[in-house]
Amino acid sequence: MPANRYFLRLAYNGTHYHGWQSQDNATTIQEVLSHSLSLLVSEPVNLTGAGRTDTGVHAWQYYAHFDLANPLDEAARKKLVFKLNGFLPNDIVIFEIIPVRPDAHARFSAISRTYRYLISTAKNPFLEGFAYYLYGNLDIDLMNKGAGILLETKDFTSFSKVDTDSKTNICKVSHAKWETEGDELIFTIKANRFLRNMVRAIVGTLLELGRSRITLAEFKEIIESRNRSAAGGSVPACGLYLAEIEYPFGI
Repeated sequence: MPANRYFLRLAYNGTHYHGWQSQDNATTIQEVLSHSLSLLVSEPVNLTGAGRTDTGVHAWQYYAHFDLANPLDEAARKKLVFKLNGFLPNDIVIFEIIPVRPDAHARFSAISRTYRYLISTAKNPFLEGFAYYLYGNLDIDLMNKGAGILLETKDFTSFSKVDTDSKTNICKVSHAKWETEGDELIFTIKANRFLRNMVRAIVGTLLELGRSRITLAEFKEIIESRNRSAAGGSVPACGLYLAEIEYPFGI
């Protein structure tokens, strides 16, 4: 009999978690959520997330799927959302539970993901833990020229952690741009898939470009080298947000 499959739409403040994926001896979003959901539906629930997020990374929008033996009608789904939000810690929120077809997959069905990285150029106590405070002048136009090169890039090995379980480092970036809003500098990047640590490594390298520590030609050489040690360091996790995940079935 086909499973009753549902997507959870949620958001979380990742400050106190070791990312999404369950790990031994570490508190993760997946672990906390699976435990809470299993207790409330009175059956074991295995949650599959849209992908990993690293320790300290936040999510404005995240999806996970799970299967239940018995179907939930609309009233039951709304009631379960209410109960979950009362049961979960305040840094995780559930927005809705969505019935989907049995073969819908939170990770593999996604056709794009969008990340944003937030930099504060002025000291702001209200952004502590939610932005990277960076003092000094940056050449934003040059950084955007570097970001434009990413749209022409296929192999992102230079921006990936080594020894990952990824079968390929090929990604298709469809948007990459820096924008300023007052004292905040925001980098938005959209792609069909991302490698581990990819966004933080890209931001770190583009900041090297913005500080005139490397040239645009050297930025291209870093990409072409397919060597992680050639790129810049990874920026802190606190400024990174998973902002949007797109699916072909329009949720």
